[in-house]
Amino acid sequence: MALAVVLAAALFALSGIHLYWGLGGRWPGHDETSMVEHVVGRTRGMRAPGLPASAAVALALAAGGALVLASLTRTPWDPLFQVMRWVLFAVFAGRGLATYAPPVFRYAEGTPFATLNRRAYGPLCLAIALGILVLQL
Repeated sequence: MALAVVLAAALFALSGIHLYWGLGGRWPGHDETSMVEHVVGRTRGMRAPGLPASAAVALALAAGGALVLASLTRTPWDPLFQVMRWVLFAVFAGRGLATYAPPVFRYAEGTPFATLNRRAYGPLCLAIALGILVLQL
C-alpha cells in the first residue's frame, strides 16, 4: 500500500533529522542557540539535546517506520503489531493535538519554534496520525 510506504519514508526522514541534530547539525538554525529556538523553543540556558537523547528519538522514529512497513505483510506477530500501531497513532495524535492546547507550548511563545510548531510540526504529527489510523482501519 502506497500510504504505508509514504508514512514509513516520513518517519525514516524524521529519524534522520533527529540523528543529524544529535551529531551536531544546526539546521534549521545556524548555530546552537538559533537551532534550539527553532526546534525546542527555549533559549535561556538551554542547550541542544545531545546524541543520546537525539539517537533515542531517532531510533523510536525508525522503529515506527518499520512498524508501519510491517502492515504490508502478514506475520504471526500481527496482533502485537496492531496494538503497537495504535500506540504509535496515540503518540502522534497526542503530540499533534498538544500543538493547539494553549498551555502546553506556552513556554515557547515568541520563538521561531512556536510558529513552526503551529504551521509544520503539529500538522505533520496529525497527518502521520491520520495515516496510521487509515492503515489500522
